[in-house]
Amino acid sequence: MSPYLLFVVTVLGWVGAIVGLIAYLQVSRGRWAPTSLPFQLSNLCATSLMFLVAAVNGVWPSAAANIAWMVIGAQALLVIARARRAARPTTVELPLVAEDVAITRIDVTPAEPAVERFAVAAPAPVLR
Repeated sequence: MSPYLLFVVTVLGWVGAIVGLIAYLQVSRGRWAPTSLPFQLSNLCATSLMFLVAAVNGVWPSAAANIAWMVIGAQALLVIARARRAARPTTVELPLVAEDVAITRIDVTPAEPAVERFAVAAPAPVLR
């Protein structure tokens, strides 16, 4: 590997280390939550850059630890994305009219299955 490329990889490793330390500092000071998107993205960025340095220099124990760190970070990002998607309200557009009031939008945020929210009515008696 050329000395210039090795220098660039080393600089990227230092950037990763600094990003990881800043993320840890932000969580330690209470500015970021451990489950926050900025913290998890910073961790994933930091570990990816430090993995690059470890792999280029053949430091395989560190490279393996960084791979595990990347997998954990990616899993945390998936959990955050799923939680955000589940928390979004569902919007239903309906052109309903009730006397002088037109209802055009209903926001629905499911908290529990719909089956449990509604009681089943007895069938209406048949008139003869």
